[in-house]
Amino acid sequence: MRSPSIKKTALTADVVIIGAGLHGCSTALHVALRGLSVLVLEKDYAGRHASGVNAGGVRRLGRHLPEIPLSVVSANMWQTIEGLVDDDCGFQASQQIKVAETPAELTAQEARVDKVRKIGFHHEEMIDQTTLRDLLPNVAPRCVGGMIVEGDGYANPFRTVQAFRLKAQNLGARFRENTEVMNIRHDRGIWFIDCHDCVAEAPKLVNCAGAWGGKIAAMLGENAPIKAHAPMLMITARIPDFVTGVVGAQGRTLSFKQFPNGTVLIGGGHEGKANPDTNSTQLDYSGLSTNAHTARTIFPIMRRTHIVRAWAGIEGMTPDELPVISPSEAEDAVHGFGFSGHGFQLGPIGGKILSDLIIDGKTDLPIEPFSISRF
Repeated sequence: MRSPSIKKTALTADVVIIGAGLHGCSTALHVALRGLSVLVLEKDYAGRHASGVNAGGVRRLGRHLPEIPLSVVSANMWQTIEGLVDDDCGFQASQQIKVAETPAELTAQEARVDKVRKIGFHHEEMIDQTTLRDLLPNVAPRCVGGMIVEGDGYANPFRTVQAFRLKAQNLGARFRENTEVMNIRHDRGIWFIDCHDCVAEAPKLVNCAGAWGGKIAAMLGENAPIKAHAPMLMITARIPDFVTGVVGAQGRTLSFKQFPNGTVLIGGGHEGKANPDTNSTQLDYSGLSTNAHTARTIFPIMRRTHIVRAWAGIEGMTPDELPVISPSEAEDAVHGFGFSGHGFQLGPIGGKILSDLIIDGKTDLPIEPFSISRF
């Protein structure tokens, strides 16, 4: 006996966004602010992957050069984030510092600062050993100086995603979680997005699918060689306050900050194993050990505490480690994915750019280096 066919729910909107990470939620908010109806489809739940479990760094320091113009605008948006989403997102403005342990590393930093100034930006500055020790009294004596950006800081990742989502919802945006996209087709100016229990219809489509962005791009007939990575993070037991701001290292993989409750977050790039098909990650304990050793070397005071938890999210990485922020070659579609472990700070401006692209067909910011056609 033939089983009865399942009737799928039909959903319509002016814009459909695939993916409810930070950039998807930010795009939904900015589209809603323009007065259009928006539907967000998420295969898991908002902030489930990279957006909700990253280190929360809000930094201009050390950005890839093409990202700097976007990052500087986004930094200004972070300073007034509560006015945008009715929540301060746990944002703490302080400074980001990258320490140099050798004269050669200091020379490399000076060359970096010079490159940034040559393209018209002056937010990165050098500091000598005395200034470094004034700012970080507990830093190891071996550190000879560093590079700093004042006003950078950090925020709470999951809280930020939810703040963008809730503000978008308050403006009429609809979110449908546990809704995986199975197929996409375009007919007579309308996108049809087939899911397991619904079909979404809209004249405009935005791909914010993170590590799965390449899969969605392929459904549109485009190539984006994105790979799933699993950046790892650790949190320590509480320790008396000894550092403010966010600290990195020039010659090592490190992102380091202490929260007001005394716990310390350690990350910076060591990776576990990601399996995007099962939404699972596997930790690499040798990498965690190396990362912990680096933190203890830069800050010997870390010998007084211990690790209490470690985790990894699933992030989409492109070959050149630049995101895809781009009109699609397909009609009335745009892409915003593949932020390669450093997209959190760009969240506010990323959504603004994608909303402008999908509504107006253009943006005032330079996004040519992020075109999907580069692949």
